[in-house]
Amino acid sequence: MSTQVCIIGAGPAGLLLGQLLHDIGIGTVILERASLDHVLSRVRAGVLEQGTVKLLTSAGVGGRLHAEGLVHEGFAITGDDDIHRIDLAHLTGGKWVTVYGQTEVTRDLVDRRADTGGVTHYEAESVELHEFDSDTPYVTCRIEGEEVRIDCRFIAGCDGFHGASRRSVPEDAIRTFEKVYPFGWLGILADVPPVSHELIYASHSRGFALCSMRSKIRSRYYIQCNAGDSIDAWSDTQFWTELRRRLPPEIAETMITGPSFEKSIAPLRSFVAEPMRFGNLFLVGDAAHIVPPTGAKGLNLAASDVHYLFEGLRGHFLERDNHLLDAYSARALDRVWKAVRFSWWMTTMLHRFPEQAPFEARILETELAYTLQSESAKMSLAENYVGLPY
Repeated sequence: MSTQVCIIGAGPAGLLLGQLLHDIGIGTVILERASLDHVLSRVRAGVLEQGTVKLLTSAGVGGRLHAEGLVHEGFAITGDDDIHRIDLAHLTGGKWVTVYGQTEVTRDLVDRRADTGGVTHYEAESVELHEFDSDTPYVTCRIEGEEVRIDCRFIAGCDGFHGASRRSVPEDAIRTFEKVYPFGWLGILADVPPVSHELIYASHSRGFALCSMRSKIRSRYYIQCNAGDSIDAWSDTQFWTELRRRLPPEIAETMITGPSFEKSIAPLRSFVAEPMRFGNLFLVGDAAHIVPPTGAKGLNLAASDVHYLFEGLRGHFLERDNHLLDAYSARALDRVWKAVRFSWWMTTMLHRFPEQAPFEARILETELAYTLQSESAKMSLAENYVGLPY
């Protein structure tokens, strides 16, 4: 089997890159180790920057997104008792974000690839990358019990933090940076109306909380928990009680609760691997970087990676011009590190850290107070939240 670009991973990054390339006549094969049902069951974030929405629309999957996505022109940050609205549209000259679940993005991309005849192999086993430092890389795997070799010109590693792509890179060729946070997010999904029409980020003495949504009738809520907590230790009743404690009374009193149908604990980390190109292997999305979800940057960073790589591959195949392909790693990392900084900053400012020294605690309290009182600081927050330009 042969193709022009072999894409490892059928998450949003791999599917989006595959669709953009497929639509301009560049051949792709996508390999995914999980089943299609598992891919479609992954629950992830859902705040999309305008650049991400534009990219998805150009890939032909904007219909349901524009019809069902919720446009947000602001969000709230609350303290123990006060509420401050960050007016994104005012602070950024009319920009906004769209709330549309990553699960729905993936479903739209899966349907689009099937409708346009793109090739995706699910439950591909023993995926290995070979000779990507040459002009004749190839990938081997097992598909439906059969050994398969895929010859290609380029490999796009879109297979996440634990995937085969980054692990295939020699240790002396890659540098990694990591910060592991000493807490996690306990999150639930429930079919109840959101407590607010916009997101609420709560910085409380008991810990951080986030009130989000997937639709007008489905809510996504999070509370900061200990890193070692077990889901079994948290009943729905305990979750709702703790969430209400971390919200100002006028918000907590209006919250509608109900049984959760999904509950999980996500550890928080910042991680970057650089460079993002190794010969003819390119790392994309979570394969190269992870950010804590506080700044809503994970999926959006993957989309900007796809944008840069798509431009480079289009230039190589259609224009015989390699300058954008050669610049991929530098262009992507420039935006990645700015988003990593922003996510770290929001996480540090809004959470409570165990065993935090009194001085550090007061500094973070002051940082939040300054941000909410300063117009220029709020403009910087809003500029980063809606997404820096590609």
